[in-house]
Amino acid sequence: MKKEKLIEYKIFIPAIIIILALCIPLGLYETRSLEVLNSIFTSIVEMFSWGYLWYGIILVGAALFFSFSKYGKVVLGNPKEKPRLSLFEYASILIAMGIGSTIMRTGMLQWSSVANNPPAGTEAGSPEAMLMGNAYSMFLWGFQVFAIFVMIAPAMAYILHVKKRPLMRISEAARVILGDKLTDGWAGKLLDVLFLLSILTGAAVTLGLGAPIVTYNLAALLNINVSFGLTLIVTVVWVLLFSASAYLGIEKGIKRLSTFNVYLAAAFGIFIVLAGPGVFIMNFFTDSVSYLFANYLSFSLSTDSVYQGEASHVQSNTVFWFAYSATWAMLHSVFAARISKGRTIKEMILTYMLAPTLLSWIATGVLGGLGVHRQLTGQLNILELVQTEDRMAVIPEILSTLPLSGLAIVVFIIVSLVFLTTTLDSTTYTVAAYTSTRDMSNHEPPKSLRLIIAAIITVLALVLMRIGGLAPLEVISGLMGLPIILITFLMLFAAKKMLDNDEAWKHNIRK
Repeated sequence: MKKEKLIEYKIFIPAIIIILALCIPLGLYETRSLEVLNSIFTSIVEMFSWGYLWYGIILVGAALFFSFSKYGKVVLGNPKEKPRLSLFEYASILIAMGIGSTIMRTGMLQWSSVANNPPAGTEAGSPEAMLMGNAYSMFLWGFQVFAIFVMIAPAMAYILHVKKRPLMRISEAARVILGDKLTDGWAGKLLDVLFLLSILTGAAVTLGLGAPIVTYNLAALLNINVSFGLTLIVTVVWVLLFSASAYLGIEKGIKRLSTFNVYLAAAFGIFIVLAGPGVFIMNFFTDSVSYLFANYLSFSLSTDSVYQGEASHVQSNTVFWFAYSATWAMLHSVFAARISKGRTIKEMILTYMLAPTLLSWIATGVLGGLGVHRQLTGQLNILELVQTEDRMAVIPEILSTLPLSGLAIVVFIIVSLVFLTTTLDSTTYTVAAYTSTRDMSNHEPPKSLRLIIAAIITVLALVLMRIGGLAPLEVISGLMGLPIILITFLMLFAAKKMLDNDEAWKHNIRK
């Protein structure tokens, strides 16, 4: 009897070889690599910034079209079966996957980047610049980014839960467009290798850049210096957590961890409001939301075209944020497709667009409000600290101004740790499902394969942290958003064509 192949080597091996080919020169020549890559990225920002901005807007339009047209009522699976997850569990997983530990960093400090480098016409360091900064931080976690994350999902969920295709891959969703010859040939392999490249590099960068959020707070709590040894310990703990969660699967691991962290994050936010400047935070949150809605189109489509000179933080960072988000689009969509069995297309899209957005805005209002209050009252000169220290080192300084500051730092560490864990366990699970040769419409990815993927992501992140190369890899990850934008539109076309061919809005709906 022939032994079942665990993994599809034809797409996995090329992806690993390409990543290693990139990492070795990046590590050996980090400074030069970063200069070259930043130069390339800057050129793209200058030439194609308008494209990234319209990309976000178009996908929001596509999300509304698929949600509120006849396609929105199509059930992803058997219309007679109930969804496998409750709405709260479903939303919690999407929140944890969508925002991860990054919200802990941007929520606390993103406003300071804008305040120090505001668009033309706004004085640096002014109260208006701080308010703009917090509203902009909310904008980053707004409708565009989550539309980017979810709009490949309709095609992926349809082939998995309705068509019952055995392989959960981008190439399979593109079959209706490319045809059998191209899908089974070079074009299909190219799409699948691109998926793995974007996810494995993105996961390594996330692990490498997420670790400092914990290490700097842990070092401040224990009154020790940040070192590679401390980073290694934190990373090992992280790896054990997300490996165990991915190994246990969606029901026993990812779901429980995600729902627990939503409760813990809510408790932490309430603590900051009650123990900190609660009235100011609530007022500042209200002002930030007001400023956001009043300037949403300006944030969404501003290119600073009439101002000569270097782009402001808002303009350059928005382009990078959307580009970097695009690299994660395939992962988020494939994972969302995997857990959306029994949901309608409308439920899937709107839950992913609204639930993470709401939590992100609340987190930004609370964490950003605390930081701005400390700046305005003179307790901390945060705008100067972020320019003279490592930015992550400023977070424990802000938390130290709270009563029970030690407890606040401990809870911040736990929430950050679990948020990143839920991002990486979802990543590990999805990559394992993607590369598995099992029938993914009826089975879970092999547990042994989930552990192998977790080990690969960890080793890659640790090597890059040790020898250098994370910063250049982050820029490469952002650059990879360009081809993925094309894949996104290919998947939108594929979803519509499959739904039209099957007349799914007639046959696959709840009676």
